[in-house]
Amino acid sequence: MANNELFWESGLKINPLYTAEDLQTSSNLEKPGEYPFTRGIHPLMYRKRPFTIRQYAGFGTPEETHERFMYLIKNGQTGLNVAFDLPTQTGLDSDDPRAIGEVGRVGMAVDTLADFETVFEGIDLDQITVSLTINGSAIVLVAMYFAVAQKFGFDIKNLRGTAQNDILKEFIGRGTWIFPVPASVKLVVDIIEYAAREVPKYSPVSVCGYHIRESGANPIQEMSYAFSIAKAYINETLKRGITIDDFASRLSFNFDIYGNLFEQISKFRAGRRLWAKIIREQYNAQKDESCHLRMIAGGGGGGLTKEQPENNIIRSAYYALISALSGTQTMALCSYDEAYTIPTEKAAEISLRTMQILIYEMGICDTVDPLGGSYFVESMTNEFETAIKQTMEQVEKEGDIIEGISSGRIQEAISKQAYIREKGIQEGDVKKVGLNCFKKEEEVLTVEFHPYNEENYAKQIAKLNKIKAERDNAKVKKCLEQIIEDARADKNIMPAVIEAVKVYATVSEITNAIKDVYGEYEEQVYF
Repeated sequence: MANNELFWESGLKINPLYTAEDLQTSSNLEKPGEYPFTRGIHPLMYRKRPFTIRQYAGFGTPEETHERFMYLIKNGQTGLNVAFDLPTQTGLDSDDPRAIGEVGRVGMAVDTLADFETVFEGIDLDQITVSLTINGSAIVLVAMYFAVAQKFGFDIKNLRGTAQNDILKEFIGRGTWIFPVPASVKLVVDIIEYAAREVPKYSPVSVCGYHIRESGANPIQEMSYAFSIAKAYINETLKRGITIDDFASRLSFNFDIYGNLFEQISKFRAGRRLWAKIIREQYNAQKDESCHLRMIAGGGGGGLTKEQPENNIIRSAYYALISALSGTQTMALCSYDEAYTIPTEKAAEISLRTMQILIYEMGICDTVDPLGGSYFVESMTNEFETAIKQTMEQVEKEGDIIEGISSGRIQEAISKQAYIREKGIQEGDVKKVGLNCFKKEEEVLTVEFHPYNEENYAKQIAKLNKIKAERDNAKVKKCLEQIIEDARADKNIMPAVIEAVKVYATVSEITNAIKDVYGEYEEQVYF
C-alpha cells in the first residue's frame, strides 16, 4: 500500500481532501424527518427530546437486578435493558445440572413469572420502557413481560418496550440458539404477529447488527447482514396476512460503535437512508413511520481493552458522541470495566454520567445533524450506501440470508474478517492504545472481578422449588399440552405460552414442550 493511501476497516478508500466535486450524486440534504431520512427520522430530533438512555444491566437474582434498576432510575436512566444469564438464554431452569456455575453470572436468572414480578415491582411500565435482551427463549420471556404488565394493571395495548428476539444473529455470533433455523424464525414471527395484533406499540424484534460486528464483521457487513435478516423476518410476517404498514414501524435495530469516528457516522447515515428506500421501494409501505430506521446504538465491547482499562472511559465518551451525531434514538454504553467483568455500580454510573454530560453540557441536542453538508461525510455516506446495497445483493445472489446462515457461509465470511482484524492488532497495523502501542511494559494488571454468589444461587433454587410445590400443576400440564398442540398445528403459539407463564410454568418446561415438536439445532461445522 502506498504511503498516501488510506482505507477504513470497511475497505472504503479515504482521500486526503474532499470538495463539492466528490459528491457524485446530489448532496442528499433533505430536511430531517423527511424521506429518506438521511439526516434523522424526526424533524427536531434531540431538540425536542434527547435520546433515551438505556444501560444494559442485570445479574444474579431478580432481587439484585431490581436493586440495580432502581439505582439507575434514581440516577437519571430513562429506559431499562435487561441482561439474562446463560441458562435463561438457552432455555434452562436454574436447577438444571447444566446451569451449575452460570446461574446469575452474566445476567439475571429467570425461572418463572415470579422472577419478573420481583424485578419489575414498583417500576412504572407506562413511563420506563424495557428492552429484553433475549433471543433463543424470547417467546417465553416476552410472554412473561406481557403477563406481568397485565398483572400490575397496565394496558398492554399501550405497552412500549423492545425484545431483541433476533435469533438469526445468534447463529452467526453469540450461539444461544435452541431450535433449528426454520423453527426459530417461525417463533420470531409468532411474536411479531402477536404484537401487531395485541400489543401494537411494542417493538417485537431488535435486529442486532451489534453482535454481528462484535463477532468480527466489518461495518459494511454489520449493516448489510442486519438488513438482510430484517427482510427475512418481514417476508415471513407478510405471509401471515399482515400488511407492511401494520408492523414495520415497530421493527428496530441494535448497532455497534467502535473504531473510526467518521466511518461509524457515515455508516449510520447511509443505513438509515437505504433502509427507508428498502421499505418504500421493495415493500410499498405508504406510511413514513414504516420507513424509519429506529435504533439503539452505543459503544461496543469489541473496542474496549483489559489493558489500561481507564482508557475505556475515554473511548466510550467518543462512542457516545458518534452515536448522537449518527442520529440514534436510544443509547447504551459498555462500562469501562466490561472488558473483563460485570460492571461495578461505580463503572455503570460513569457511563450514565457520560451520556448525561453529552446531553446537558456539550450542546449535542442544540441542532439536528450538525455534520450534514460536510463534503467528507456526505461523500462517504453515499459510498457506504452503495457498499451495503452491493453486499446485500450478493447475499441474495447466493440464496438468501437464512440459507447463508444455515450453511455456515455467512459465519465463514465473518470469521475471515475477524481473523484479518485480529492479525492486524497483533502485528500492530490496527492501533489500540495501551494494547499494542503506548504500552507500559512493566504494567501489572489489577482488575476487580464480579464475585459469584453461591448463596444467591441457593436462594434461586429454593424459590423455584417452592413455586413448583405451590402452583396448580394440573393447570401447568394442560397449558404445556396446549403449546405442543398449537405447535404441531403450525399455529401461533404465543397465546398458549402466555397462558403457561401465568400459571408459573418454568422457562425450561415451556422450552422442552416446544422442543417436542421442533427439535433442537445441530451446529454446522465449517473451516
